[in-house]
Amino acid sequence: MLVDGTDIPYRVRRSDRARRVRVRVDGVRGVEVVLPRRAAEREAAAAVRELRPWIERKVAELRRTRALVTARGLTVPYLDETLELVPEAGRSRVHRRGATLLVPDGDHRPAVERWLRRQAREEVAPRLYRATRIAGTSYTGLTIRGQATRWASCSSTGAMSFNWRLLLAPSAVLDYVVWHEVCHLEVMDHSPRFWSLLASRSPDYRQHATWLRRNGASLVL
Repeated sequence: MLVDGTDIPYRVRRSDRARRVRVRVDGVRGVEVVLPRRAAEREAAAAVRELRPWIERKVAELRRTRALVTARGLTVPYLDETLELVPEAGRSRVHRRGATLLVPDGDHRPAVERWLRRQAREEVAPRLYRATRIAGTSYTGLTIRGQATRWASCSSTGAMSFNWRLLLAPSAVLDYVVWHEVCHLEVMDHSPRFWSLLASRSPDYRQHATWLRRNGASLVL
């Protein structure tokens, strides 16, 4: 669609749950405007006009991210390691052999994601166990997901959810996210009390949170 005479492509999605107009930019949907069900179509164009500088910055970030991912070639980051991807004809599942991942020939990303989801549970579970033992708390369940906008969450019932893409980050970043959620078992909000508790459990949390904010968009296959 044309916005102020400049071609800024965006798609509109209506949502019964939306209470206001939201603009999202990501590598999957591109520029997406979420409209409440009864909102006028013109509100989408108005939002894009208003947020044009932010949209252009986000699009530029996505281009840089795609360039970084392309530069990896046939490798993938895995916590503090770099694993080489070796395609094999006829293979359907990923198998790790040392610092090598044997992957399906062709588009191996779906298989690699499935493998990373399985590994995420194995990496997160012991970290959660250790952190809750230290904190003297407990959680009720663990799920691994691929959230578009969240790295992890802790429900009021103690159910934990973690994003598999955290395995593409350094291990210290994953450790920080685990502690962040474990602290939510005691303080559910982000009040000064929460940040004080997190600082006592993860003294370098600001450094890791900054890394994730700056590099999170590159944690993709």
